[in-house]
Amino acid sequence: MSDAASAYRFCPQCASALQWLTAEEDGGAKSRLRCPACAWTHWNNPTPVLAAVIELADRGGQLLLARNAAWSGKMFGLITGFMEAGETPQEGIAREVKEETSLTVDALQLIGVYDFQRMNQLIVAYHALARGEIALSPELAEYRLFAPAAVRCWPAGTGYALADWLKSRGIAPQFMDLPPRPAT
Repeated sequence: MSDAASAYRFCPQCASALQWLTAEEDGGAKSRLRCPACAWTHWNNPTPVLAAVIELADRGGQLLLARNAAWSGKMFGLITGFMEAGETPQEGIAREVKEETSLTVDALQLIGVYDFQRMNQLIVAYHALARGEIALSPELAEYRLFAPAAVRCWPAGTGYALADWLKSRGIAPQFMDLPPRPAT
């Protein structure tokens, strides 16, 4: 059961306690959190998340990686954010880059789509060619610029997007070892 599913305890329609119930769906029987009173179902579908490999055209093609203020340790990653209602993925990632770094996106190219099951997310990753003065939002603690050949990828969601982008540029990605996650 994912963290999102465990957050639901009561039906949002009738306030009855939810239960893990099995019901026939397309493709067979499926166990989900369901309301025994009104049959409401918590689908727990993945959330779309947008990500950008930001290449700075006005800084010799360096890549910008940032450290989220909420992260412990010194991990740097891609700029990410949630899509908002009424925007395309391209509009959403351009908005996120602007909000989080103050950079203007001049061009976008889809890298790929990646699952991140640990967070129940689906990541849509873009290469963003950007320019401007970097000013971080409070959401980010710091940033670093890397030559593409010097960046190290991480073995999870957006790290695979970065690796695919590097491969598309003829650069063999190097992966870092992550420490084991603490047991929950």
